Amino acid sequence: MVSPPWVGLPTDSTMLGHHRFAAAGEKYLRALVEAAGVTPVLLPSLQPPLPAAHWLDRLQGVLLTGAVSNIEPHLYAGPPSWPGNRHDPARDANALSLLHEALARDLPVLAICRGFQELNVALGGSLHPRVHEVPGMSDHREDPDAPVEVQYGPAHDIRLSDGGWLAGWAGASSARVNSVHGQGIDRLAEGLQIEAVAEDGLIEAARSTTHRFVLGVQWHPEWRVADNPFYHSIFHAFGDACRRNSLTADRS
Repeated sequence: MVSPPWVGLPTDSTMLGHHRFAAAGEKYLRALVEAAGVTPVLLPSLQPPLPAAHWLDRLQGVLLTGAVSNIEPHLYAGPPSWPGNRHDPARDANALSLLHEALARDLPVLAICRGFQELNVALGGSLHPRVHEVPGMSDHREDPDAPVEVQYGPAHDIRLSDGGWLAGWAGASSARVNSVHGQGIDRLAEGLQIEAVAEDGLIEAARSTTHRFVLGVQWHPEWRVADNPFYHSIFHAFGDACRRNSLTADRS
């Protein structure tokens, strides 16, 4: 029996009580196991970052998760931060280091919400620090007082690019997704191709034009992935890419 591929997830560095923990949301781990069919491996975010090469020698893919923190603005030449804006410099450093090494190796990458923003920044793109303050843009944030089922419930439609991966997996030209983010893509990085846009024009998904499987999505397809065929198809395609990479590595 062939063992499932190992997929690494950079963790968030967060305080719990008096101590700092390396953490990752369980919903991402379950989606990897149940929809992608891979084995998740948590990668601790430390400062300075541990050498990414030591991990990626043993991994067949990378998942960049969402998080409660935002990328520090200096990493994309953005405006100064503001009081109360949560940052995680350890996550920034480790995720970007992992991304650069994974892209150089052409490992499969699935990047979700903050992860999509990390992908765009790593490749030289920029972000809107507050999408809701950009003229013409909608408020893509969740209601913090709503039940979690409402926060992660369907929020708006996205238009899927003709001939794109997402349109093919969805079997449609549009889909309805959740929306749980304050930052968003401003200038799309060179080498990324739009896969989906929101009704207000915000880029909701993009893939690399130079790698076998590198996809970023702004919504959260890990949420109740088994109940949503479109969300499930994203993780299944990522798992297939990791399995193909594992077979390639075994033959080399």
